[in-house]
Amino acid sequence: MDFRVGADGTIFAARELWIPAEEVAFTVTAWDRQMAQRWDALVRLLVAQTSSPRSGHKMPQMPQKGKKTPALDLTPPPSDMLLPWPQHPPSSGLGLRRQKRDWVIPPINVPENSRGPFPQQLVRIRSDKDNDIPIRYSITGVGADQPPMEVFSIDSMSGRMYVTRPMDREERASYHLRAHAVDMNGNKVENPIDLYIYVIDMNDNRPEFLNQVYNGSVDEGSKPGTYVMTVTANDADDSTTANGMVRYRILTQTPQSPSQNMFTINSETGDIVTVAAGLDREKVQQYTVIVQATDMEGNLNYGLSNTATAIIAVTDVNDNPPEFIASTYAGEVPENRVETVVANLTVLDRDQPRSPNWNAVYRIISGDPSGHFTIRTDPVTNEGMVTVVKAVDYELNRAFMLTVMVSNQAPLASGIQMSFQSTAGVTISVMDVNEAPYFPSNHKLIRLEEGVPPGTVLTTFSAVDPDRFMQQAVRYSKLSDPASWLRMNATNGQVTTAAILDRESLYTKNNVYEATFLAADNGIPPASGTGTLQLYLIDINDNAPELLPKEAQICEKPGLDTINITAADADIDPNVGPYVFELPFVPAAVRKNWTITRLNGDYAQLSLRILYLEAGVYDVPIMVTDSGNPPLSNTSIIKVKVCPCDENGDCTTIGAVVAAGLGTGAIVAILVCIVILLSEYG
Repeated sequence: MDFRVGADGTIFAARELWIPAEEVAFTVTAWDRQMAQRWDALVRLLVAQTSSPRSGHKMPQMPQKGKKTPALDLTPPPSDMLLPWPQHPPSSGLGLRRQKRDWVIPPINVPENSRGPFPQQLVRIRSDKDNDIPIRYSITGVGADQPPMEVFSIDSMSGRMYVTRPMDREERASYHLRAHAVDMNGNKVENPIDLYIYVIDMNDNRPEFLNQVYNGSVDEGSKPGTYVMTVTANDADDSTTANGMVRYRILTQTPQSPSQNMFTINSETGDIVTVAAGLDREKVQQYTVIVQATDMEGNLNYGLSNTATAIIAVTDVNDNPPEFIASTYAGEVPENRVETVVANLTVLDRDQPRSPNWNAVYRIISGDPSGHFTIRTDPVTNEGMVTVVKAVDYELNRAFMLTVMVSNQAPLASGIQMSFQSTAGVTISVMDVNEAPYFPSNHKLIRLEEGVPPGTVLTTFSAVDPDRFMQQAVRYSKLSDPASWLRMNATNGQVTTAAILDRESLYTKNNVYEATFLAADNGIPPASGTGTLQLYLIDINDNAPELLPKEAQICEKPGLDTINITAADADIDPNVGPYVFELPFVPAAVRKNWTITRLNGDYAQLSLRILYLEAGVYDVPIMVTDSGNPPLSNTSIIKVKVCPCDENGDCTTIGAVVAAGLGTGAIVAILVCIVILLSEYG
């Protein structure tokens, strides 16, 4: 069979045809099984001919790649496609019942991109009543009297329906019109019928990729079958026909290493996967793959094609352990220096620079038990910077022999075994520098009694020069000696007194006198250190007590004629109280008038021995003795003013006191002031 008809009425060739005639005619039958009715339509196909160079016969013209012309023009001749107006079937003896609906008119198929000429007849609509009366035909709907307007037209008298221009299925795939039949007066003679017009797809659209360039990635070392990416192309043609069925294939791969077929593509889904092993980022970092999409289910002879570019980056995995480029490294560092880079370690790593697969991590595995060094990684160069973090001493260690190991920040990729751990030796020489002398005991404290005589040897305050391997001399001098009490031997550091040490001096704080000394060597350049000597002065009883107060006042009235007295002593316990207060050997008149009564160890009471003593100022000598060993005594005069007092113990007049205690000039001055005041306010 040369032709087939689809369920929608589409007629197409069942195989490749060679038809010598210019026209093919056959009948198409449509059935309505529910209504037990059938329609027959005669179809004539015009065959486009082409000459055969060999036989001279006209062969069917097959579509060429890139052309939109169909192989066979299946458009029915305009005069033979007649659509009679559907009628209700008559009732029959077969028991079929009349239906309430009209019969369904078969759809009208119009190929897109027809080259005309236009208007091109599609069908003829006819009512069987036009044998009796004149009929006027019309069509309504989208494409007729609704936008887009006048795509279809109808001859109102003959019922011939036309398409007025080429159709584009991708613009609109179907139209629904209604056909009307009225008499010359406009009266309806038939019920409207539905006309369905389908635009038959032709392969007039190439597949279009969603992107012209696709970017994907795949890990190096991936196994065959690893998914990489998906490319997608859409075809505007009918996807239910071969016109819109797209298939994919890979055209080229650049570079073609290590194989020219490193990838494959699923022809239907566009999924790109690896097909060969050997992806190695260190050899090929990126592949450029040209992908072709072809419709007609990939038929390259008839289908339309398009291409896109897939950029596949080979992503890094940690499949290359870092390796030292040398087996030994050397550096040097001055002693007592910290935060100094003493050596730079260089490694080779072929993985992606500045990634965790490339970043080196260094570790000291032996040779530094005290933790003098650490290794930091330079983030730009990946070098290991051996850095001193704890000062080294030339006199203890002249060199260090370190063993270091390197690894990556990221672990090695699964399945990658490291045949060895890259290690290297680092020799660090320590340079001797001139170190300052230092005083082993600083601050140095010695205890001694105050009052030692000048020239007394106190101590030898000497410094130590840590440079045991340098022949150097140390000289001493004073930096601070606030009271100039000390001397220091410049050669051996012996300290002697230059004056009497006094605990009660203003230069002594909390019994301690402090002096600072300098020790300097003769190195190049010279170095020096300081030391502090503290003298804790033990108190001796070298200060006699002082009577307090120096002046006092008592009333001549009995009962208010006592004074509390005490003493102050610059010394400290046990060279202070309890004190002894007594009247020394004095004239009998003093002893007659005054008496001292002990209150406690620090206080006594001076009072009148007689009932009345004339007002005036009296000097009373009192001797105070401390409790030191030996004790010290001091006799002081207390001036006692005796005056008449009121009931509160306050003096009421000063005449007698003034007369007794002031000189003639003072009295005259007071009187003059009184006269002046009286004259101003009188």
